[in-house]
Amino acid sequence: MSTSILHITNGDSTTNYLKKLHFSGDFITWREMLCEGQTITDVGSETFWKSRFNFFKTSYKVSKKKFIDYTLKEYRNLCNKKEASEIVLWFEHDLFCQINMLAVISWLKRYRKGYHISLVCSGKVQKSKDLLGLSQLNPEQINNHFKNRIVLNEDDIEYADYIWQLYCSESPLRLETVNQFNPMSPFKYLAAAIEAHLQRFPSIKNGLNNVENTILTTVQKNKLTSKDQLVNQLLRDQKNLGFGDLQYENKIDSLQNLFSSFNPVKLSKNGKQVLENQINFYGQLRNDISYLGGSKKYSFLYNDESKKLLQITS
Repeated sequence: MSTSILHITNGDSTTNYLKKLHFSGDFITWREMLCEGQTITDVGSETFWKSRFNFFKTSYKVSKKKFIDYTLKEYRNLCNKKEASEIVLWFEHDLFCQINMLAVISWLKRYRKGYHISLVCSGKVQKSKDLLGLSQLNPEQINNHFKNRIVLNEDDIEYADYIWQLYCSESPLRLETVNQFNPMSPFKYLAAAIEAHLQRFPSIKNGLNNVENTILTTVQKNKLTSKDQLVNQLLRDQKNLGFGDLQYENKIDSLQNLFSSFNPVKLSKNGKQVLENQINFYGQLRNDISYLGGSKKYSFLYNDESKKLLQITS
């Protein structure tokens, strides 16, 4: 093996920041958002990438060329990087990053068995009330995170792979006790991310999930003059999702029947009644093509009181 380090980062902003700070080694940028759309366990397989392209094409109108240029070419670069003294993973605390992290570790378990793998994960930082992303850290903080990176042992890698298998399964029910499986694991933000994931199943109260209810609540609490303002407000307010503007725009579009106007932004009568749990919108939203991991989104309901999922049997 060579003496170089291979950095696998959560996005272009992190990659560019590390290069700007003159971190040595090779860089691979993991350009996916596996927290959305159907996922299967065999990361990197032909079936896996076909499924992911179908999702991006259907939900985000991504062309095959863009998918190949943006995601697949970088993945192929990763496949070709077979020699490194250490593989360093750079991921953040939020749902978006934690799910991607699990997938990468699952891939490494299969294709880079025995390699020295370590993790840099940002979130809690001294003297900051907010959880911070990697690009929000100053150079000293970034270097301290790197210096104190966590070496993942075989049990850690097995655990991450196990949670990935559960995330990709047809039922999310076993994920409810994820933080009890290995409370001493180095993945200290994973339990909160999985909790946020479970809350993305429709609420038993009104048929909207936590993200969708947050969108309606944000409209009610703020005087917003455009959809862009709404998206920006959602981005500022989010705590542990890590969503980008395209994701929020996609979700707003799926709820457009609950809006009477986007200039200014106002809820319709139905939108207000749904938000107040006077109307259950589950029937209008339900479909068989929406997935969260390996589970059909509308085959489960989230009980906000018990914080448990209920499986719908047909």
